[in-house]
Amino acid sequence: MDEEYDVVVLGTGLTECVLSGILSVEGKKVLHMDRNDYYGGDCASLNLTQLYAKFRDGATPPSTLGRDRDYNIDLIPKFLMADEGLVKVLVYTDVTRYLEFKQISASLVYRDGNINKVPTTQMEAVASPLMGFFEKRRAKKFFEFLQGWRDNDPATHQGLDLDKDSMEHVYKHFGLDNGTQDFIGHAMALYLNDDYKTRPARTTYDRIVMYTNSVARYGKSPYIYPGYGLGELPQGFARLSAIYGGTYMLAQPVDEVVRDADGKFVGVRSGDQTVKAKQVIGDPSYFRDSVRKTGRVIRATCFLKHPIANIDDADSAQIILPQNQIARNHDIYITYLSAGHNVCPKGYYVASISTIAETQDDPKNEIAAALKLLGEIDEIFVSVSDLYEPAADGSSDSVFVSRSYDATSHFETVYDDIRDIYRRVTGNELALKKRPTAEEEQAAAMGQ
Repeated sequence: MDEEYDVVVLGTGLTECVLSGILSVEGKKVLHMDRNDYYGGDCASLNLTQLYAKFRDGATPPSTLGRDRDYNIDLIPKFLMADEGLVKVLVYTDVTRYLEFKQISASLVYRDGNINKVPTTQMEAVASPLMGFFEKRRAKKFFEFLQGWRDNDPATHQGLDLDKDSMEHVYKHFGLDNGTQDFIGHAMALYLNDDYKTRPARTTYDRIVMYTNSVARYGKSPYIYPGYGLGELPQGFARLSAIYGGTYMLAQPVDEVVRDADGKFVGVRSGDQTVKAKQVIGDPSYFRDSVRKTGRVIRATCFLKHPIANIDDADSAQIILPQNQIARNHDIYITYLSAGHNVCPKGYYVASISTIAETQDDPKNEIAAALKLLGEIDEIFVSVSDLYEPAADGSSDSVFVSRSYDATSHFETVYDDIRDIYRRVTGNELALKKRPTAEEEQAAAMGQ
């Protein structure tokens, strides 16, 4: 361990493993350490014994739940959008060869006490019970506007400027009511609250386009999910790093992040050994003195012995409860999976709830509306976690800290963090270049 590296990475969360893999491919000498004896950090997928060890003080799981190996329970419940940035990284790095993805059957939204499919096309918008007759006509014009928009053709702009006009102004232009704004902003653009309405409309436009492109990729819903849990994602990038010379050390205590007299990072100490490096990347748990708290997130994992009612027998789904429908300041997300996704045994279903905490000590009450939709719950595991972001950009001390995983329904904010850290570490923008195959690399080495 007493060697010198270009980069030391602390923690095997998804953000850290993606960066480790990319930097290794680019020729950096990378050492990746984790105090845990398993991959994934906060993004791990736990078996039944690990779940009870974490949330039930090591209690023995009841035998009625079945075998350990039948469970892969995500600590951070999210789905991937088929057209989002992280999926593009998976494709370009060829990490997809280590994974098997399954489509999520339905994208749903809670409205006026009912669960409805999120309309994603003009035809679905016209048929949707979410809108009355005249509102459907207005929504149809709105979606036609989005599909017809061309940046270099003012004739498609209808007098609007997406980079200057607020989303609130765009909604008003088309006369869309609050209910329609809810499902557009929260179930398609996937915002956690209504703050987006006062900002320029460009980002909302981009989010809706990503959603509709993701639906068009596979149909049914915009979401995909790796079999055997999200913990497969960081492990896939860890394999990529190892192929390109990255060194991994699990169950390795990190006793000190060593700095010089000027506060600049110089190495990591574990026991009586110190590894030197030019830079360090890690999750907030390794750098409590270099982060600031930004909020808290509630997560609840529920085991069900029955499918969720009123979702047309879908074996998996994303259900969004917009803030205005449940008298909250933030949306609630439900991810719903079954045995077909290799996360639980047959006869069981896993529903995971996530949202931003708005009270100090009553998490179950905050997610009561979501719990009610699930019906009878066999087992529930509830946690409240602090959210952190780096207090500095790392330019002065070569310490680059990732952000905590938020309550959003997919990984776009994680991808944004990956790109941001990569830019700060390397000084370059992350360019997605397809990794050459082994045959191509061999041919290049032979000068063919």
